[in-house]
Formats: sequence, C-alpha cells, structure tokens
Amino acid sequence: MKKLSTQLTLSIIVIILVIVSLISLVSNLMLNRQFERYISVQQKERASEITESLSLYYNSFTRIWNLDSIHALGMHSLNEGYILSVYDNRDNKIWDAESHEMTLCLKVMEEISARMEQHGAEGAFTAYEYSIEQNGQKIGTAKISYYSPFFLSENDFSFLGSLNAIFIAVGLISILASLFIGELLARRITRPIVKTSDIAMQIAAGNYDIQFEGETKTRELRNLMLTINHLASALSRQEKFRKQLSADIAHELRTPLATLGTHLEAMTMQIWEPTPERLKSLHEEILRLSTIVADLERIERVEGENLMLNKAPVDLFELVRTVCVSFEGELRKKDLKFTLDGGASVINIDKDKISGVISNIMSNAVKYTPEHGEIRAYVQDSENNSIFIMEDTGIGIPQDELPHIFERFYRADKSRNRNTGGTGLGLAIVKAIVTAHGGTVDVQSGLNPGSRFIVTLPKHVS
Repeated sequence: MKKLSTQLTLSIIVIILVIVSLISLVSNLMLNRQFERYISVQQKERASEITESLSLYYNSFTRIWNLDSIHALGMHSLNEGYILSVYDNRDNKIWDAESHEMTLCLKVMEEISARMEQHGAEGAFTAYEYSIEQNGQKIGTAKISYYSPFFLSENDFSFLGSLNAIFIAVGLISILASLFIGELLARRITRPIVKTSDIAMQIAAGNYDIQFEGETKTRELRNLMLTINHLASALSRQEKFRKQLSADIAHELRTPLATLGTHLEAMTMQIWEPTPERLKSLHEEILRLSTIVADLERIERVEGENLMLNKAPVDLFELVRTVCVSFEGELRKKDLKFTLDGGASVINIDKDKISGVISNIMSNAVKYTPEHGEIRAYVQDSENNSIFIMEDTGIGIPQDELPHIFERFYRADKSRNRNTGGTGLGLAIVKAIVTAHGGTVDVQSGLNPGSRFIVTLPKHVS
C-alpha cells in the first residue's frame, strides 16, 4: 500500500504532465497552423511582388521587354522555389525558366517536393496566372508555379523544430518542477495527517491526555486537528467520569451495605435484639439501596438509544400547574411562597417523562430553599419553543460547580444531599429526558442568590 505523500506526489506529477502535454500539443498544432497560414499568405504576396517587378521591365514606348532583367528576376525566383513564365498580350512566350534552366527547375521541384514529403506534408506544384499591368493597362501575363498550398524551407523546418524542442524542454522542466513542488505539497499536507493518525493510535491505546500541537493554514486540516483534540479531551473526560462513577456507586452502596452488615452481624451474634426499631432501620437501608438501583436503571433507560417517547399534544402550562400542586404540603410545611406565571403553550411531548423533569426541579427548589423563601415558575411560548423556567431564593450553587451538576452522583455538598435523601441522579435524568426531546436545560446560580433552571423544548422535533 502506497503512502499518502507518494500518492499525492504522483497525482500532482500526472496532472501537471497531462496539462503540459495538452498545452504543448494544442500550442504546437495552433502554431503550426498559424505558421502555415502565414507562409501561404507570404507566398501569394511574393508572387504578387514578382508580377509587379515584371511590369517595370516593359518599355511602353518601344513595347520592348528587358529580357536581361526578366532573366535575373526569374533565376532569383527559381532559387526561392518560384518557376516563372512571362507572356505578352498576344500570349507569346517572352521568357520561361524551364526553357532556360530545365535541369535547375527539376532539381528545385524535386528538392521542395522531397522536403515536404519527408515532413509529412501533402501538396504539389501548381501554376497560377497573374496579370502584368502598367498604368492600369494589361501588358502581359505571368505564370508562376510553386508548391501549393505552401512549402517550407530548411530554415522554416529548423524554426519549427526549435519550437518543438522548446515545448519538450518546458515539459521536462515542468515534470521536474512538479516532482519538487509535489513532494513539498505532499509533505505539507500529509505531515499533520500522519501526526493526527499517530495521535489517534495513541488515543486508541488509552492515552487521552495527548494533544495535537502545531498550526496549519489549511482549513480542513485545522478542523481535523481540532476534532482530534476535542475527541481526546472528550474521551479523557469520559474516562475520568467512568472512574468517578464507579467510585460514586461504590460510595453510595458502601454505607447502606455496611449498616446492613454490622446490624445483621450483631443480631446474628445475639449482641443486639432484633427489635422493631432495628428491623425498621434495616428496612430503610434496603429501601435506600432499592432507590439507588431503580434510579440507575431509570437513567440507563432514559439515556439509551432505544428510549421510546410516547408523545402527544400537551399544554405545558397546565402540566406545570398540575405537578406543582402536588407539592402544596411541602410548601406549607416550610412556609414557602409559590407563584406560577405565563400562559398556554401546547407542545408535542411525553407527558409522563416531562412531568418527572418538572417534579425533579421543583423538588430540588423546595429542598434547598430555606423557610419563608419563594419559588417562582414561568411558562413562555414562542413560535419554535416552549420554555419552562423555575427560580428560587434558595442557597444556590457555586459557580465552579455549575458545569458538573448534571453528572451522575455529582454533589456539591454530599452531606447535605444525603440528608435530603437524594441519590445524585435526579438532574442527570432531567438532562437525559430533555435531550431525548431535542431540548436543552440550563442553570444560572451562585451562592445565596438562589438558582434558576431553564428548560427549552422545541416544537418542531419529531
């Protein structure tokens, strides 16, 4: 299996090679075509120039042609590949290159034909007629034969060969440059990927404290680095949470089990009499264990992927009123003032589970609000959400504890919570139920000013 850097380098080389080849091919074809068109135009212009020169060699007064000048022009044209014949107005032949230099004409024609065929060009010598005019009057006719549609000299072919060599050189230089640039780019791209892969392997081996250090200007690679770092941090937190959860469960079970064990041992060894009071104490510890196990089973069901929500349209305001009415006895016992404000807000929810959320938050408010305090509940309705808010004048939660209160078994004050009978799972269950509904639960609090819980439930989640 090839390395990513090798694959990237080869890909860049192939792409550059294909691009350079296409550019060279297209440029070569276009340049050859344009050059051939240019040569063809030049040949026609040269033929016109020869014809114009012939008009200078005629004396209109004596009506005599200067044969020496015509001969010199004809021989010079022959060396250029043009075979000239000159006729007067009566179509009498005045001068003919083939008559004067038949051998040279044949040699020129053979050389040009062989050169063009050697380079794969197709054509033949063709004669063209041009009128020889002087002062607007026709004085004769020039028949000029040359290789058509065009012919190239050795210098022309040498020029085109030089251009092709330049294209090839550019291609080779581009390939070498692509090797160098491709290697640099491949290393730059793959370095963070390889490093990320190494970090991922270490994370898989259980090293969650490792972090990707370094910078990159590539957005996708930067997002990959941040994701790996976030994954490592999340797994580290989960590992710490798992260890803490095991410790918390052991702590929660240790006290009632120790109580049961010592009491039963004392009774078994007949140190204690199994009095009704002692049996009642053992029964309370068993109930405490049952509550912990039941809460653990409940949060496992709530947080499970297969949590079934029996949703139906419910007026959240009336649901809050109904749940809070059940706390009248406890409110009266502590002389707490309770108010409910807001209005109707119909939302599609699991009534029983959201009732548990409201009950849990209300229960905490009642537990941790001192006598003669106040608890206020609000229900707000918006186009997209139903919002339930409950705030109290209780003892509050320290700021550094707020991020942890929804964790299992978390207690800002373990002795206080145990005395109130809690297991530390209530708010974890609240968060799991609200999250299952696609909502959020937030808390605002501090020491002494009380706490404010905000539950936001979306209306448009299936």
